[in-house]
Amino acid sequence: MNYQEEQNNEFEALESIYSEELEVLSRTAPIKFQIPVKSEEYDGEAGTGYACTLKFTYTERYPEEPPEIEIEDMEHFGDEDEIRLKDHLIEQAESILGEVMVFTLVSAAQEWLSSTWDNAKKSAEDERERRLREEEEAEHKRFEGTLVNPETFYAWKAKFDAEFAHLKASRQKDTGKLTGREMFMVDKTLIESDLKFLEDSEDSKPFDDDNVKVEVDEDLFKDVEELDIGDEEFSDSD
Repeated sequence: MNYQEEQNNEFEALESIYSEELEVLSRTAPIKFQIPVKSEEYDGEAGTGYACTLKFTYTERYPEEPPEIEIEDMEHFGDEDEIRLKDHLIEQAESILGEVMVFTLVSAAQEWLSSTWDNAKKSAEDERERRLREEEEAEHKRFEGTLVNPETFYAWKAKFDAEFAHLKASRQKDTGKLTGREMFMVDKTLIESDLKFLEDSEDSKPFDDDNVKVEVDEDLFKDVEELDIGDEEFSDSD
């Protein structure tokens, strides 16, 4: 194979295909040139998509061995994207050794950039949706409160009883007495005694809604008949 002839023929074809993009770095052996590539959704001003420049150098035995490939002017690349793209291009080159391959490698790079950008965009969208769901769930829980089932109720009750027992012991140790609230919480019969007191009060009240009732102690007036009240003390003055 005439390597120089193969290289010159491919180089002329590439200059025709990429007439506006291809930049010649050296026309003499080894021939060097670079071609910019970008993903389909690339927009430099908007900051979307991927872009870079591929620099090719023909080796002495190209195309029976891969050209030297360098990646420069990377835009929006992640930390490992340069390595991953170069590995991808070397793999593509080794699969078609013996054939001129720069056009194929440029096309493979464009496809890789587009696919990688699509995956990165989807991952970013998934992450935004995940954060949004978490925020919505947190907001919902804030208003909803904690759902109670038998297990959570008994767990809460056990904790409450233990805390109250500790509080009761501390109070008794310090003062020897319980507060009214603590007595109420300890002895639930106090509820019934309070209710009984209210019921008794209702039954004995001197007034109802329809009639006025006055309860009179008759013993207070048992000696009235013994009083000597003369008729002359009562007369019509007018």
